[in-house]
Amino acid sequence: MAKKRKRPKKVTKYRKPININLGLIIFGVLFIYIIVIVVSYFQSVHITPYEVTTGSLAVNNTYTGVALREETVIPSDYSGYINYYAREGEKISNGSMVYTVDTTGKLSEMVNEDTGDGSSLTDDDLSELKTEISDFSTSFSPEDFSTAYDFKFDIEGTVLKLANYKVLSSIDTLADSNLSDSINFGYAPQSGVLVYSTDGYEDVTADTLTPEMMDPANYAKNQFHSNDLIAEGDSAYKLVTSENWSIIIEVDEERALELEQESYIDVRFLKNNYTSWASISILRQNDAIYAKLDFNNSMITFATDRMIEIELLANSEEGLKIPNSAIVERAFYLIPTEYLTQGGNTGADGFIRETYLEDGTVSTEFVEATIYNSTDTEYYVDESVFNIGDYIIMPDSGEKYPISKQATLIGVYNINKGYADFKQITILYQNEEYSIVKSNTEYGLSVYDHIVLNGDTVNENDFIYN
Repeated sequence: MAKKRKRPKKVTKYRKPININLGLIIFGVLFIYIIVIVVSYFQSVHITPYEVTTGSLAVNNTYTGVALREETVIPSDYSGYINYYAREGEKISNGSMVYTVDTTGKLSEMVNEDTGDGSSLTDDDLSELKTEISDFSTSFSPEDFSTAYDFKFDIEGTVLKLANYKVLSSIDTLADSNLSDSINFGYAPQSGVLVYSTDGYEDVTADTLTPEMMDPANYAKNQFHSNDLIAEGDSAYKLVTSENWSIIIEVDEERALELEQESYIDVRFLKNNYTSWASISILRQNDAIYAKLDFNNSMITFATDRMIEIELLANSEEGLKIPNSAIVERAFYLIPTEYLTQGGNTGADGFIRETYLEDGTVSTEFVEATIYNSTDTEYYVDESVFNIGDYIIMPDSGEKYPISKQATLIGVYNINKGYADFKQITILYQNEEYSIVKSNTEYGLSVYDHIVLNGDTVNENDFIYN
């Protein structure tokens, strides 16, 4: 009998158990989440807030202009050494003594002897010198160093004129020194303001002004000094004979169009911060555009200045300062004011709209509406509230008005409440980057409001904060 063969035992292959690394899974999930957030960030539109502040625009309204006056150059009637008696910049009358001409030069020696120790200057004289020094130190700019030389000549001239005034105030001194026969006196032929310099602009008018004359780099003046040797017929001084004068500045076309809207403009003189009103006119000539500023006062203050730095104070309104990128334009329905009523649980403003029920009968409903602006006769209402062709009903009378009329407003999106809320603005002045808008208007902005920096990135009622 054959033996039974044993079945071979089934061999089970050993399988290593799977170890799950929980930390690695969490890290992977976080990594994917971060990738999604980063991609979403770069693909989404970013809302940047801007806080409304008060301020004014930094508009460059500073110009260097040319002063034009009624000026008469007075020649000397004598030859010799000239010494000035009257003070520059003062108003003199017809027949006043202005200068002397000494044919011997001995008067100058007397002046030097009398002023050698400086004791001849009175307190008033020293005060005048201090004023000139103070004015120069205030207005001096290193970029225009040539004014230092003008200041030097002015101080020298002032000192000599003060000294001459003291010597010539005593005619007895001249008689005792046997100088009376060698000294000739020069008298003013008419009244005016004294200026001891010439520059070639004395006969220039607004019509004959050229661009080269406007350039301060091309300007030079001939300063007269006491004890200068002059010949008969040489220029001795000049008189400014009218209080009416002008300053001409060069402007571009854009600025000219703005200034043409003004009849008068407030002007600040940078030399002493003095302000004055001027009538303004625009001149287009010699391939250039000029603004002519006409004054009827303060001439004597600037009688010795030809190139004058000024600031135009137009468009200096202060208000709420906002970036132009925040400004948007929106369309609204215009609804007559007599249709406005109050309703709802809160008594909010709104309108009564005519509606139709399912069975075709006519009914009405109260529609709450936000007013964005108003005139004497109409309200500006959001377009999302109504459709063109809707009828609203006037309270009490039952008169109907079809929604159809539209208009636009400019404004910004206020985000104080966490969503985009359009606020109408009134622009007072604007440059390339910012606008100054009227504050505390009924439907507008207030200081410290937060608005969307880029107004075209949101829509009305978009939520800004989640």
